[in-house]
Amino acid sequence: MEISIALPTFTEPGVDIPDIPSVARHAEALGFDAAWAGDHLSTGAPFLESVVALSAAAAVTGRLQLGFGVLLLGLRSQAWAAKRIGSLQALSGGRVLLGVGVGGAPAAEWAAAGASRRGRGHRTDLMLQALPDLLSGKGTALRTELGEPTITLEPAVPTPPVWIGGASDAALHRTVRHGTGWLASLLSPDQIAQRRVRLAEMADNSGTAVPRIGTTLFTALGGADREQAVRWLESLIVPRETAEQMTISSEGELEDKLDHYVDAGVSHVVFNAGTQNPLAQYDVIAGIAAAQRAR
Repeated sequence: MEISIALPTFTEPGVDIPDIPSVARHAEALGFDAAWAGDHLSTGAPFLESVVALSAAAAVTGRLQLGFGVLLLGLRSQAWAAKRIGSLQALSGGRVLLGVGVGGAPAAEWAAAGASRRGRGHRTDLMLQALPDLLSGKGTALRTELGEPTITLEPAVPTPPVWIGGASDAALHRTVRHGTGWLASLLSPDQIAQRRVRLAEMADNSGTAVPRIGTTLFTALGGADREQAVRWLESLIVPRETAEQMTISSEGELEDKLDHYVDAGVSHVVFNAGTQNPLAQYDVIAGIAAAQRAR
């Protein structure tokens, strides 16, 4: 089991974003496997750009993996997206975990980025298909762009492990075609176990290995206000009932849920501590993670 944290790169309106380099150093010192960053252009609240945030984390750490949780690849220019991913991979010494999602963001966010929300799944697939060649320094046709221009990007870097977000059949197919792993969110252990069966069927039909499974868990530990944490999840367009079910507010509940997620096939957990005292929550999670690994 790998256990990671989500960097607090986005907050509630009026709440300052913590110092990301300090948070990353703390996460590495606690022994977490990776630090992940969310990705949006505009949400109505403070939200750091993911490549910049992970670059800041990379500069002050030496072991910590750097995850996109998840990058809205189709929201970006294909060439520039590959260039930024490759640059971070080069500067971090190959520590990138490339989480990718098609994005359920409002149409206005896509319009502001100069991209179409319609057909975003197909656009994402085309970009994922070309990414290994782009990162390896091969001349590659950009099938998402008018006239399919060919470009060569250097320096060449290894393609990072790709984790696909989403719970639909399309997301699972994308995982089998392009992914090292499937990164689920807001799903119970039973729901993940059910989707794991479907994922295994798809992998068997395509003659590939069954991808790994990861998930994001949301916490309100170390004195954090559970109701505030639930309202924060609601602000991310999560239904109230789901937000209540997914918010973990005690160490005993966390230990129990970790065991159930392991039984469901999860091998990488990303803890999102919300906006309340994330460093204190990381301390609690690290202690439980150490005990879980020891078992």
